[in-house]
Amino acid sequence: MIERNPKLVILDRDGTINHDRDDYVKSPEEWEPLPGALEAIARLNHAGWHVVIASNQSGLGRGLFDVASLNAMHEKLHKRLAAVGGRIDAIFYCPHTPEDACGCRKPLPGLFEQIGARFGVSLKGVPTAGDTRRDLEAGSAAGCEPHLVLTGKSAGLAPEVARQGLPEGTQVHADLAAFADHLIARGTHRPATA
Repeated sequence: MIERNPKLVILDRDGTINHDRDDYVKSPEEWEPLPGALEAIARLNHAGWHVVIASNQSGLGRGLFDVASLNAMHEKLHKRLAAVGGRIDAIFYCPHTPEDACGCRKPLPGLFEQIGARFGVSLKGVPTAGDTRRDLEAGSAAGCEPHLVLTGKSAGLAPEVARQGLPEGTQVHADLAAFADHLIARGTHRPATA
């Protein structure tokens, strides 16, 4: 059970935790973690953070894989994460294509709003990390503190280039491990306010 005011962090999946693919990650065999990502989540857990995933999975809506395959990918994630002493508290995903015009597909904040409602917390200042602008726009629209990781679709970008067009206050990190180190060093889930 998650406490009333948890140290909560919301992560994107593809390109942030695991390798992304232009043709979508469609099976457990194609799902492979990025170097150091699972260990970063475990370090966050050990520092008292609850980790939740918010992920667009339009491959479902496009018929490229089914829910059983998605569940098998997530089972692989859970097992690999448990092996390094970590856990994910919940996985929220949008199965829709852009043409469905839903409210849960990032960059809209629907998935984040679902997370806030499920855990009964305000997302104001909750850190969120992803590898694309739409990840951060969705989190920022829900009140989250945006963090870009230079992996996945942002791999190879210089921080000053990557920061262009992102929500105000976005912080940039080399990868999920650097993001985790930043949060752990900071010690609180919400930025200090006056």
